Amino acid sequence: MKIETIGIVGAGQMGNGIAQVAAQAGLGVRMIDAYKPALEAAMKRIEGGLGRLVKKEKLTSDDAKTILGRIQTGTRLEDIEGSDFAIEAIIEDEEEKNVVFRKLDEILPPEAILASNTSSISITRLSSFTSRPHRFIGMHFMNPVPVMKLVEVIRGIATDDETHKATVELSEKLGKTCVDSKDYPGFIINRILMPMINEAFYTLMEGVATPKDIDDGMKLGTNHPMGPLELADLIGLDTCLAIMKVLHDGLGDSKYRPCPLLRQHVDAGWLGRKTSRGVYVY
Repeated sequence: MKIETIGIVGAGQMGNGIAQVAAQAGLGVRMIDAYKPALEAAMKRIEGGLGRLVKKEKLTSDDAKTILGRIQTGTRLEDIEGSDFAIEAIIEDEEEKNVVFRKLDEILPPEAILASNTSSISITRLSSFTSRPHRFIGMHFMNPVPVMKLVEVIRGIATDDETHKATVELSEKLGKTCVDSKDYPGFIINRILMPMINEAFYTLMEGVATPKDIDDGMKLGTNHPMGPLELADLIGLDTCLAIMKVLHDGLGDSKYRPCPLLRQHVDAGWLGRKTSRGVYVY
């Protein structure tokens, strides 16, 4: 199928990153968010990202203007009507996602593909709230989207081959490399990554080491570019907690129990970089 226009629901870190790479790839983009200031912030962030590419001489100023011109914004789900492919990139909350997908299913033509950027929630379950589970798929981008090369592609139990092929081809057009995962809690990346972050919180809670020593130890001892606590702050501690809950509930193993200190930070509103305080103060 030919994909020329992408609808993106959510203008946060992930949504605006997806919008940028899609516009850079020459696609028309319709990015929506119910919160208008979020859209304004997203466009400023995209403009800043393109500006850095201009400074590095990877784009011209005219290129940057053309790319920005491909992105339309709106505050209603109806504003992405007519998109060939829709990607949901809102908070990691199943009920919120279900509301979005029920509405998208009504708005978009039956041949359009619906994708979720969920990092842990069952694709099969999300697809069941639509009339097109065969045209529903998981498309998990990594943060920051313009920099990270990976897209994790997750087929639900009913996802057909045409939808999978179109999603892989779209990902490659966006300059990404795909890995396929079965529809199990956490998929590949977060099934491995989040327990490590959770264990770093246990290590901190038990007084084994300071945040700096935990992060420096992992960076220098295992060659990670960021320590697990720094990475948690970048991802968002609320997102980390939500994923750990999905792993714990879905797999039923006590090793996935969210660390009480992680819960405490989220309860305090210390969510990481986006609130200027997480494990670290920014």
